[in-house]
Amino acid sequence: MEAGRADAQHGGLMAATTYVCTISHVARVLGEDPDLLEAIVSTDDNLAYGSIVSVQTGREEYLTALTDQGIDELRDMLLSARVSVEEWHRFLEDFVGEPDIIARVKDQPLR
Repeated sequence: MEAGRADAQHGGLMAATTYVCTISHVARVLGEDPDLLEAIVSTDDNLAYGSIVSVQTGREEYLTALTDQGIDELRDMLLSARVSVEEWHRFLEDFVGEPDIIARVKDQPLR
């Protein structure tokens, strides 16, 4: 998806194009559970300001998307959490908190 840009010929400013990726795409790229990623990014404070973007897809429909910076932060966060089984379980309790998601991803092998 592409952020809007003003037309320079009509006196508007040119803005840099920013591309974002949906959570489902990021999950496929990272090999992660989409619900796990949704749970992590559902709290804006888990990633840096501007890393999480809401994209309106309909009148009252929105998708969560991540910038490249957000994807890198999320990847690093998950890698750091998987240093040990204990750290991974603590991470899930702290950042996810949803029992069904935790149960589904808790026993995935560390990478």
